[in-house]
Amino acid sequence: MNFIRNTIAVIVGLGIAGLIITLGIRMFPQWVTFEAFAPFEHWQKFLQSMQKDGAFFGFLLFISGLGTTVGGVATAIIVKYAKVAYAILIGFIMLFIAMLDVIVFPYHPTFYKVSIFLTFFPFSWIGGKIVEVIYERKKKRRIAEKINRS
Repeated sequence: MNFIRNTIAVIVGLGIAGLIITLGIRMFPQWVTFEAFAPFEHWQKFLQSMQKDGAFFGFLLFISGLGTTVGGVATAIIVKYAKVAYAILIGFIMLFIAMLDVIVFPYHPTFYKVSIFLTFFPFSWIGGKIVEVIYERKKKRRIAEKINRS
């Protein structure tokens, strides 16, 4: 049962991260050069149009970090054990996807290629630590309440 729960947690975390990245890209109308909801359907053409826009790639790093953090939080909330490890798994999968993107499409600036390694793991770790700290505080509060009642 934990395997199914953990698998669902990872899928939900990746879905949330992808949704946040998509919404972030759609936030600026000048960047929307595609008809579909998600830019990923026409990613090559989209990256070609954004090739000289360093601000876009900087924002893409930021929104990817935010999406990875929120996806890591969602995953850590759903899984029962090893919350930080599963949140970091979200970062690993997102990093793998970003590395494939950089390898397949040659339109990324150098700072983006380097920065993806510094973005996904730390942000997903932060997401897992947020949940871990909240759960630890709740646990300590419950223990303190039991001691106070006794």
